[in-house]
Amino acid sequence: MFLRLVADSFTRRPRRKVLTAAALSLGMAVVTAALSVSLDVGDRLASEFRSLGANLLVTPQADSLPLEIGGVDYRPVNAGAYLPEADLPKIKTVFWHNNIVAFAPILQATAQTAKWNPGSRELEYRAETTVMGTWVGHGVALPDGGVFTTGIDRTNSWWKVDGRWFVEGQKECVVGASAARRLHLRTGDEISLNVPDPSKMVQLYASLTVTGILSTGGDEDNAIVTSLDQAQQISRLSGVYRHLYVSALTKPEDEFGRRDPSTMNAADLERWSCTPYISSIAASIKEVLPGTDVRVIRRVAEGEGTILTRVRALLWMVTLAALLAAALAVGASAAASVIERRTEIGLMKALGAGSGTVGFLLAAEQLVLAFVGGGVGYSFGTILARLVGQRIFGVSPAPSLLVLVAVLALAAGVTLVGSAIPLRRASRYEPAPVLRGE
Repeated sequence: MFLRLVADSFTRRPRRKVLTAAALSLGMAVVTAALSVSLDVGDRLASEFRSLGANLLVTPQADSLPLEIGGVDYRPVNAGAYLPEADLPKIKTVFWHNNIVAFAPILQATAQTAKWNPGSRELEYRAETTVMGTWVGHGVALPDGGVFTTGIDRTNSWWKVDGRWFVEGQKECVVGASAARRLHLRTGDEISLNVPDPSKMVQLYASLTVTGILSTGGDEDNAIVTSLDQAQQISRLSGVYRHLYVSALTKPEDEFGRRDPSTMNAADLERWSCTPYISSIAASIKEVLPGTDVRVIRRVAEGEGTILTRVRALLWMVTLAALLAAALAVGASAAASVIERRTEIGLMKALGAGSGTVGFLLAAEQLVLAFVGGGVGYSFGTILARLVGQRIFGVSPAPSLLVLVAVLALAAGVTLVGSAIPLRRASRYEPAPVLRGE
């Protein structure tokens, strides 16, 4: 009889039930889209932020004393000690090795340049220019037998090359836009480089072919960029690099993440180490690269955290607004339904139904609407999430069973909360006054 009463309620008042289910569907569609994007936004934004450049800088610990002003570290990065290139595969052995998406060593030197004229077979001029050696599409052999491809083209993917990057193992280079104008170089030209060696009377030049013009908006525009091994040969510094850029996927630092790990107890230290904060990843890298100082590029890391926090806050605000709107719509519909069914409720109570039975019957009707509206809203919300994800991130979030369960639970909760006052009023109706029409 209970099920027949619930079913009869839907067949006799289909319009009101459809309106309630539609209000729930719209609200749950927005909630589904917001939750789907919110669960996916961290990884998507972190991947997008990697195009902003590296967020960690590794330098020799023996360089200099710390000099930090306003949160910016001003220690020099182009003079001092050197680090062994052979230790670099150890970076992919740290606890957070999957979060390290790219790294690129840098070796800089000031070299004499000379442009070769094929016609006159003479050097046209000489000038001093910064030469920067790094990796591009470099395969790093890992201790587990795998190969990790990395380089400056991955840590700083926003760098633009008019032409193509140099190929490692070939005598090629790219030239910064400002250096190309100053040295009158174009793609296809040959340029000779040499770092003077006071111990030798003869200077041997290394001839490189220009494969592209590099534009970064930074100091690299005034440099000649070639492979690390070429820079090591030119500068006569074999098997070393000067500093290292690391690009890692991180979690925005909160108050706990900014704490000094040396002041933490064992439980807090374990929690800090097992959270991908930029500082905990930096500590992991420092452990495997002895004699290094791993600095966080705060302007990049803090900018990522601020944007990600605000985007998530916006999505949660949208979710709460959608839930509130759905609760108000359900409450208004439930109140109208209770007023319309006063006589029916009074008759049930006159026949012996208790207040709990009446309230449970009306709540069951609302829960059926909640599950129907939640299911329909999840379907539309998944489509909306795909559209939003494709438009903003270029990749659609995959449907999630966790989101479906959460949406159905939220739909049930919103329905019960929204209809709580009307249901309580219905359970308090006295049959005699209602049946007399009072």
